[in-house]
Amino acid sequence: MANRIKGKKLDRKKEPREMMLRNLASSVLIYEKVTTTEAKAKAVKPLVEKTITLAKKGDLNSIKKMISVLPQKMAVKKAIEVLGAKYKDRKGGYTRIIKLGTRAGDGAKVVQLELV
Repeated sequence: MANRIKGKKLDRKKEPREMMLRNLASSVLIYEKVTTTEAKAKAVKPLVEKTITLAKKGDLNSIKKMISVLPQKMAVKKAIEVLGAKYKDRKGGYTRIIKLGTRAGDGAKVVQLELV
């Protein structure tokens, strides 16, 4: 019985999957635009949204939570200084997924995850 399963496994074990999503979230915050597969984009979108919400608060506890989640310090710095101020009046919905087609090698659906 597969009740209340949250999230996708993305064909990886727990630790590599979590690290991949954390790295992808950092890349989205740093570059504001990332091309990836549709499944990965849908899996990382909530993580990016929660991180920007923490950056909007800007208190010490939020900063410590962001440091524990994001591996790149540059992503934390940009989220607090740039993105927190940019989205201070927005209630949510900081990201957008744009479909680009399929990848030539394996036919995976490729999308672009970008900040609004």
